[in-house]
This record gives sequence, structure tokens and C-alpha cells, in this order.
Amino acid sequence: MIRPTIGIDLGGTKIEGVLLDQTGSILHRERIPTEQQGGYEPVLNRILQLVQRLRERADGEVAPTIGIGTPGAISARTGLLKNSNTICLNGRPLQDDLERGLQAPVRIENDANCFALAEALHGAGRQAEMVFGVILGTGVGGGIVLRGRLWSGPNRIAGEWGHHSIDPNGPRCYCGQRGCVESLVSGPALEAAYRELAGHAAGPPIRVPEIARLAEAGDPAASAVIENWLDWFSHALANLIDILDPSVIVLGGGLSNLSLLYDRGIAKVAARVFDEGLHTPILRHALGDSAGVIGAALLAREQEDSPTRTASRDAALA
Repeated sequence: MIRPTIGIDLGGTKIEGVLLDQTGSILHRERIPTEQQGGYEPVLNRILQLVQRLRERADGEVAPTIGIGTPGAISARTGLLKNSNTICLNGRPLQDDLERGLQAPVRIENDANCFALAEALHGAGRQAEMVFGVILGTGVGGGIVLRGRLWSGPNRIAGEWGHHSIDPNGPRCYCGQRGCVESLVSGPALEAAYRELAGHAAGPPIRVPEIARLAEAGDPAASAVIENWLDWFSHALANLIDILDPSVIVLGGGLSNLSLLYDRGIAKVAARVFDEGLHTPILRHALGDSAGVIGAALLAREQEDSPTRTASRDAALA
């Protein structure tokens, strides 16, 4: 019998936890503030307390493994967390400390991987052989799910399409390269491009939905920025399709709600892909902001479903 699983979505401002049943339905959900200003130990303790409350909510025994999704990842070299927006966790042995505090195994994955897993199993990518889940928001990330199982890769960076360069003369990315997809296609990149072109550099920030609305109304600067943004988006996604050729692509993150991605954006991708046409469905997410925490709980389900297979795979990649 498959037991309920616990998933934690660890963000910079909130920690969300769910208790998930075998059908993917949420039995209980709870959110608490991260309060990262208090430092590492208080955040660690908040996670431990939330997991304990979720355990107490279960009607019977839960799966032992706890799944956690967070921006960033566990370093394959050091075992420490890196690149998290909960800055106080970076460089700390989060997985070891959680396992010690919970007396249970913990699996930590990037939040884009959790999104992809949730959409592949219970969302827009259901029954597809290979799902590529895309995050378009403050950052640009992705995750790969093959035949219902997450593929992280030996370096634990599978799906990081946001950090392949598409313009060697483009803006400097925090990863050290120039012209990464993230530095050209993310929400902040689009907003910065509009401020520069429209001459609003010193004014209040203008968010992406407003820029899109201005473009629809015929504003020249907004129209030019949106067109250029769609060009970069299609360039990057066509590269991904040429290399990976997934069965379906599911878009998530704040920018995925822009309807223009699903007509003009897809048309531009089709014009760039290395084929006579585009046969890969590019779909809007189905699970909304629940995808990340559901995916975290599904990390635990992978272990519950096939512990021997998962252990053998992890040992081979160690």
C-alpha cells in the first residue's frame, strides 16, 4: 500500500508543506513565513516543526522520505546547499541536518524539477514519455521527467536551460557567462529592457503584465521589447527542442500566464526548430502555484514506489 507523502516547498518568503495521498490529492496544506532574517538555525527548526505537524495530520503512517523543493540545489561536490534564494541556507549541510532532526531520509531537488515532476504526473504533461517543465519568472529554469521519473543528471543540473548562452555579447549573468537565457528572457530582464528603451530608468518599476498590456495597446517601446523578448524565447526554446526533443513542454512561472506565448511565441519557435514544423506541444501549466509543493511530495513518492530502483540509480550516480 502506498502511504501518504510529505512535501515541503522552501522559498525565500514562505515555507509550504503538504500531505499528499496516492492519487496526488492534497490531504492537508500549510504555509508559514520563512523568516530567513533570523538565520540558518531558526529556518531549519521551522521546517522540522512543519514536517512534524504534517505527520500528526496523517491518518496512519506516512512514507519515511521527506521531499523538499527549493531554488538552488545540493552540491554534488560538497553536499552543501547552493544557489538558494533563502540566502542563510547557502553553504550549509541542510540535508544532513534535516535528516538528523527528522530521523528520516530527505530528498532535496531544485524547485523547477519539482514543478516538472508534478506537471508530468498530475498536470499538463500527464502520460507523456518525456516532459520538459519550464520556469519563466524571476529566474529561468527547467526540469526533465522521463517515463514518470525525474532525471537530475550526475551534476544535478539537468534542465538548466536558463544558463546556456544565446548571445555572447549580451548582458553578464551571475553565473559568469554573457547572454544566458536567464539574463535575456527572465521577468527582470524584460522589465529592464523596457525601462531602458522607454527612458524610464529612474522611474518606478513597470511590471511585465503592464508592458504586455502597453504592447497590445500599440505602445512602440513596449511592442519592440515584447517582440525582441519573444525572439530570445523562441531562440532558446528551439535550441532545447533540437537537442532534447521532448514529448511535451509545460510552461510555468509568472511569465507563463502571458497568452502571447501560446500563439506568437509558439509560432516563432516553430520557425526556428530544426524540422519542417513543430510537433512538440507547448502547454500552459495545469497545477498553478501548487505544482512546486506537490512535486516535492512526489519526490518522496518516487522512493516509496521503488526504493531499490531509486537506491541503485543514486548509487550509480554517486
